[in-house]
Amino acid sequence: MPRSPALRRETGRLAVLAVAALLASVLCGSSVAQNAQSSSSSSPATTTQPTAVAPSRAKTSQAKASPAAKPAAPASRSLPNRFAGRAGAYYKVVWGIDSLAVKWTESGEIVRFSWRVLDPALARALSDKRAEPSLMDPQAGVSLVVPTMEKIGQLRQTPSPEVGKSYWVAFSNKGLLVKPGHRVAVAIGTFRAEGLVVD
Repeated sequence: MPRSPALRRETGRLAVLAVAALLASVLCGSSVAQNAQSSSSSSPATTTQPTAVAPSRAKTSQAKASPAAKPAAPASRSLPNRFAGRAGAYYKVVWGIDSLAVKWTESGEIVRFSWRVLDPALARALSDKRAEPSLMDPQAGVSLVVPTMEKIGQLRQTPSPEVGKSYWVAFSNKGLLVKPGHRVAVAIGTFRAEGLVVD
């Protein structure tokens, strides 16, 4: 039975709609598949990236921390010879002494300067009773003198020097102005020693 023109037009329109719907579903399915593929391919990268980066950051932080830890080692307490070289040779040759030292004693109220005799003839100037010893501290801005006790006299040794023996002079440090670590100078008559560090 022949179809009417209206029926043929309706059938053609339905066929076009069916094809369009089929194409839309195919295109939609392919885009969903691509999205799923891209998300599946990108998700491992995002999950594995932190695990790959984290160890390298930890290593760099450890590498940065290790150099800072090295200086934390305790410093050696051994003090170098302060009068080695020219200074030591000067005191030996000109004044006949070595082992010069300035120490805080009696809770800091006395600062004692001591030395050892190598040549008594040269070292005699340090034992001269007429010479007034003084200790100058530029940092504290003071000059200390030898105190005099009623029955003892001045707190200093003035016998004739002997080879190998050590002698000392005590200075009054009232107010504790001269402190350990300060650099001081000691003068006894014509003798003068510079850059002595108070221990």
